[in-house]
Amino acid sequence: MSTFSAFLLTREEGQEQQLTWTEVDEADLMDGDVTVAVSHTTINYKDALALTGSSPVVRRWPMIPGIDFAGTVVASEHDGVAVGDEVVLNGWGVGETHWGGYAQLARVPGEWLVPLPSAFSPAQAMAIGTAGYTAMLCVLALERQGVTPSDSPVLVTGAAGGVGSIAVALLAKAGFEVIASTGRPEEAEYLRRLGAGEIIDRAELSGPARPLAKERWGAAVDCVGSHTLANALAGTRYGGTVAACGLAQGMDLPSSVAPFILRGVTLAGVDSVMAPREVRLEAWDRLATDLDPDLLATVTSTRPLADAPAIAGELLAGSVRGRVVFTVDR
Repeated sequence: MSTFSAFLLTREEGQEQQLTWTEVDEADLMDGDVTVAVSHTTINYKDALALTGSSPVVRRWPMIPGIDFAGTVVASEHDGVAVGDEVVLNGWGVGETHWGGYAQLARVPGEWLVPLPSAFSPAQAMAIGTAGYTAMLCVLALERQGVTPSDSPVLVTGAAGGVGSIAVALLAKAGFEVIASTGRPEEAEYLRRLGAGEIIDRAELSGPARPLAKERWGAAVDCVGSHTLANALAGTRYGGTVAACGLAQGMDLPSSVAPFILRGVTLAGVDSVMAPREVRLEAWDRLATDLDPDLLATVTSTRPLADAPAIAGELLAGSVRGRVVFTVDR
């Protein structure tokens, strides 16, 4: 094809950004040695920020948003990536500085791509997406610090969201007792089906934190940041670990050194965007063995890509449960 359809974000100086569904010339695709026919994509918190302009996620204009995609290779000059291969992409600045997955075609460097695990269809890979891949990175971070099920319970904040939902499912399947924190009490049964043993209201964690609180959990996965992360640290038992991967409440950390120097707590930062290829492969291999496909279906809804702008607002409002997969029509 000489043109393809895509969502395109544009911005004139001094004006608000504009989002249009339009035809793009294939010759305008950005540099890369692999071209992929995108079949599925998804929406993450960062995608919602980009689509709505709520935060300066996009750093190059014009931009095709979408930090994740799955599809089939249609052209390749990269060793080890062949035409016909099914592949997955997460992060690498796609949708921020490099044209992303909200399009029928994407062109990227081949080293950014991960082979689609045989355990998953492209749709399932996007049900996982950056959210599920990040959740697995958090679990791996806890394991590297020696956290085992004997250190239960593990707190998961933002538990009804994309990262949180899959983190709950992964931890529960691994034998951990999970405390799920959410601001949506109506999702309690959903979280229990994923494996949460206890549900707490996010209000318990969202206010200003004391330097130290009662030791309530041996580890935590925090998707929220700000006061919530501070409270997660304050309530972590001696020698525990908190894996931090999100900023839904804010980028600040109004805490103190007390959890670190009085309880030996470790704060493990988790980055999904620029993680090395070997870490990505490890995470996807583990997802293929550790994530229950039936539970994955429980956390997922499927919509056409045209619905992305509307869903972005819902996600930022905290009203989207789990994961949304977008189909990309040809």
